Amino acid sequence: MGRTSDAKERLIRAAMDLFYTRTYANVGVQELCNHARVKKGSFYHFFDTKQDLALAALDRWWAYAKETTWDVAFAPDVPPLKRISRFFELVYAQNCDMVEQHGHLCGCPFGNLAVELCAQEAAVREKMGQIYDDIVRRMQHTLDEAVSAGELAPMDTREAALALWAYCEGHFDAGQSAARPGFTQAAWSAGGAVSSGFGASSGIDCWIFCH
Repeated sequence: MGRTSDAKERLIRAAMDLFYTRTYANVGVQELCNHARVKKGSFYHFFDTKQDLALAALDRWWAYAKETTWDVAFAPDVPPLKRISRFFELVYAQNCDMVEQHGHLCGCPFGNLAVELCAQEAAVREKMGQIYDDIVRRMQHTLDEAVSAGELAPMDTREAALALWAYCEGHFDAGQSAARPGFTQAAWSAGGAVSSGFGASSGIDCWIFCH
């Protein structure tokens, strides 16, 4: 029996690395193959286009993000708003790790590709819509729990979840522009300070309590 090839997996990992630390447009098929240590013919055996590889990378990013961030942060072992605070803390720690590894902030892999490709590429736009819908559903569920527990006053939790994710993505971008993860940490800390007078401590307060 012949040895099973892991070339497809290596290409997906190469895309995750290079598209995240650089840009989609700045990375060509040959460089992806070199990074993955596969021949160019192998690339086209698994993927018709670079965009197809990007879609596979997005799926893998989201699976990884759910396992390492979302499922951890939003585990029901603490009250709902504490889960949101924990999410911000995890994101900040992960950004610090990325600076250690790459020497600069890389931002959000989903937001980066969304900004770069969604206006032109319908398939990427659809994939990002699916991921963002899942993100917002998770946040909305947590906010629904917070309202039910009396941690928050009744509100349109769908709109609040959308605003919370926009807040988060905005600070990814601002942190990249400022070239330091401390910018993002300061944003989350400032959010907690605003909410403290309302009995909550999470970044969402900047929208919920000031809207």
